[in-house]
Amino acid sequence: MSKITVPKGYRSTLNLYDTQTAIGLLKRTFEERLCLALNLKRVSAPLFVDPDTGLNDDLSGVERPVKFDLKETGKNAVVVHSLAKWKRMALAAYGFSAGEGLYTDMNAIRRDEEMDNLHSVYTDQWDWEKIITRETRTADYLKKIVQGIVGAICDTLDFLKCRYPQIEVNLTRTVSFITAQELEDLYPDLTSKERENAYLKEHKTVFIMQIGDKLRSGKPHDDRAPDYDDWSLNGDILFWNDILDCAFEISSMGIRVDERSLDRQLRLANADERRSLPFHKALLNGELPLTVGGGIGQSRLSMLLLGKAHIGEVQVSLWDEETRRICRENGIVIL
Repeated sequence: MSKITVPKGYRSTLNLYDTQTAIGLLKRTFEERLCLALNLKRVSAPLFVDPDTGLNDDLSGVERPVKFDLKETGKNAVVVHSLAKWKRMALAAYGFSAGEGLYTDMNAIRRDEEMDNLHSVYTDQWDWEKIITRETRTADYLKKIVQGIVGAICDTLDFLKCRYPQIEVNLTRTVSFITAQELEDLYPDLTSKERENAYLKEHKTVFIMQIGDKLRSGKPHDDRAPDYDDWSLNGDILFWNDILDCAFEISSMGIRVDERSLDRQLRLANADERRSLPFHKALLNGELPLTVGGGIGQSRLSMLLLGKAHIGEVQVSLWDEETRRICRENGIVIL
């Protein structure tokens, strides 16, 4: 059964009809703001890929992709978890130049996801990727990108509140940057999620940097696949969510691995068998562009900006009957 939290006295500020209209407006507005901030163009993207290419995102390495066979080819395909690696191949294939990037609607099925207010087995993201140079492969450039994304989100909220003045959500544009190690040093006796909540309660908008490597405690802040983000140049964008009274992740992103960091992280993750896959071979041979990229949750952003308590209020998925009963009894309208 999925876990669910019901905020005391919660009632959605938008009815079902207005919610659907607002989601469409939100998505169109944010896409425009994001493209302007990062110089992105929309492209088409796959729903499934060949498992032998190494293009699927392995997430933390234990999640099972949805797999099916193709009648005509006799081969298998897997539904994507995300497009973290595919985007980098596409930038090279489509002829993008440094300073230019792409974004796409990414739809995925994550069958092993633990479901709660924020998580569903259906995932929808704006997946984006941008070519950078060796000179801009820095923490300062990463921070600049983060500030552009946060600005696009806050601009979108301002636009929505002009159309729907009953929306009471407020966000902070100023980003507090902190590394995962600095966060652990501040709160050594707390878990990773507890640290996030403690820090976000004070700072409201935060980018937690350098996620994936082990901290001094011997544990990583969170798991990251070894073959897309450079663990020294990545992070998560989080906002404080007043409705749920917790830290609320909206994006995982980072400057991607180059030949050196991929080599190191494959060794650390005991994933050397991936070196023979087409994507990894191309990257280790220096055949792919240097990039920065990430995913921004579409349903997550809709939840945050529209003041919703459950992700099922802004997307259609499958839920256990107990979750549906609790939602019905507490005025949470699950689509």
